[in-house]
Amino acid sequence: MPRFLKLVAILMLFAGSAQALEPRAGWVIVQSDKSFEDLVKAVNAVVEEAPIRIVTQASASAGAKMQGIDIPGNRVFGLYRNDYARRMLDASLAAGIEAPIRLYATENADGTSTLAYKTPSHVFAPYFDEGGEALRALAAELDGVFDSVARAAVAH
Repeated sequence: MPRFLKLVAILMLFAGSAQALEPRAGWVIVQSDKSFEDLVKAVNAVVEEAPIRIVTQASASAGAKMQGIDIPGNRVFGLYRNDYARRMLDASLAAGIEAPIRLYATENADGTSTLAYKTPSHVFAPYFDEGGEALRALAAELDGVFDSVARAAVAH
């Protein structure tokens, strides 16, 4: 039990301070004036009209809340579509481990939010030798889709 209490104390220290996402190679980070909850709603709404679908979702903050622990909001959306998957697998079976490609919403300490993702071209780059032009073309197409979704969600 003392070990559990130490873990809870550590989590509580981090719960009060939201970290900002830092620029990283291959990432796109879009700041939003929306609250975290509004950004999550916007992502869901925008994807309904986009040429891609939400196929997975996960949220550490929602899980923590169910345990009575409050941490800054975060939600990972896995976006993809079956025809994208078939094209990817035709080009590179190994690239399949990267699907779905993730979009990451986070809550900032000031009440705003951030939407981030690794570009599909960055995600699939290790498989380009194997997947050739077909995988490069799919990645470029998906770069445009993710850019559109992220910008529309922030503007929605």
